[in-house]
Amino acid sequence: AHAPRRTTSHENWVIFKGGNMTTFKKVAYSLGSLGASLPAQVFSTWAIFFYVDRLKLPAAWMALAWLFYGIWNALNDPLFGYFSDRTKSRWGRRIPYILFGTIPLALVFYLIWIPPFTAANLLYLFLYMVLIIFLYDSLYTLVILNWTALYPEMFPTLKDRASVSALRQVFGLVGIIGGVALAPLVYGSLGWPAMGLIFGTITAFSLFISLLGSKERPGYIGEPLNILPALKFTLLNRSFLTYVLYSLLVQFTFVLIMASIPFYAKYVLGLGEMETSLLFLSCFLVALISLYPWSKVTVRLGARQVAMAAAILFGLSLIPTAFVSTFLSGVVFFAFIGIGLGGLILILDVLLAQVIDEDKIKTGVRREGVYFGANALFIRLGISLQGLTMGLVLTRSGYDAHLLIQPASALLGLRLLMSAIPIAALALALVFIFYYPLSGERLKAVEAEMSVPIKGMP
Repeated sequence: AHAPRRTTSHENWVIFKGGNMTTFKKVAYSLGSLGASLPAQVFSTWAIFFYVDRLKLPAAWMALAWLFYGIWNALNDPLFGYFSDRTKSRWGRRIPYILFGTIPLALVFYLIWIPPFTAANLLYLFLYMVLIIFLYDSLYTLVILNWTALYPEMFPTLKDRASVSALRQVFGLVGIIGGVALAPLVYGSLGWPAMGLIFGTITAFSLFISLLGSKERPGYIGEPLNILPALKFTLLNRSFLTYVLYSLLVQFTFVLIMASIPFYAKYVLGLGEMETSLLFLSCFLVALISLYPWSKVTVRLGARQVAMAAAILFGLSLIPTAFVSTFLSGVVFFAFIGIGLGGLILILDVLLAQVIDEDKIKTGVRREGVYFGANALFIRLGISLQGLTMGLVLTRSGYDAHLLIQPASALLGLRLLMSAIPIAALALALVFIFYYPLSGERLKAVEAEMSVPIKGMP
């Protein structure tokens, strides 16, 4: 017989083999949401504004770049998820990608905001933007997909998922507030490159801290399905399809509104950088406050019901943006937007975790990577659709980045980007979530099956 091998400290850190998840570990893992949301929201909210309004890249060129971006996403997200599921190393399947990909991610994020070309070299500026967003998206997917895939593995019950999801979304909203609401103050006083450096550093720091609370469950590691059967089970899974189409439309709505607000605030409401920050803050502070009650309602009513209620509230709150004309009224109505937004931010991960649990029962394999990769694909398709939509509306409505005062047609286009278009997308999202099958007795059966303890785990 061999003497028991002494476990190294880093192995205890990576694979936690007994005991309960402490509050510290839960908070540490959840802090990764800051690193996930901060660069994503800065990019989705300010990249188009930076390249189109500040650097004068034509909106039609931007839309073309976002089309290429969407095609690349269609290739890399599912593949990265598949290979993550098949990874075998002494550190686990997910953690190596977070550990070694974080620094390159932060560096490439910084490079977005220091293009070496100007409007005098539009072609080179366009090519640089395409290259850098390809690199950024690849690294972001590689790191954040694996960090996110740890969530359903570490927290198998609805109660734990709702509470940890609330923690994650608190940090996520801090990242959103920093990246969306505080960005105008940072770039306004220090410049765009300094903003990229500061936010990139915060991203790296929070992701490294998240590793202190990350673990991989040994009982969950099995031989994954081959890629074609894996994609077949994923894309033909009714639970996943209804969820992911709902998620796609919700994410499209969110990123479209966030990316439109800089234009809307500047040209429709005539706001400066400080007022624009306050507009964002009124929305996200309310969303942050609403997370706790939304988590309680989720446990009581169920994820599907909360997904429907939050989408309805969010859609209703967008109607006033078609008519708002002053800063004060904007602050009031944007605060109302935050209520529904908080529910949507909370519920998406809870729904996807349910889908993954059901798949585990059907296939006998934990395939978080494939599902989070496929989900990330649809999220990025939402971002690409957002870029195409904005490019089309800005171009056809007569927007001109060289004008300080936009024509009435352009102002109407900006109001449509904030109201009618996202409301139509949310209405369609409600149709898909209505047919989401994981509720009632079917969901109870999945939860009962997943509550059976795994050897070596609490």
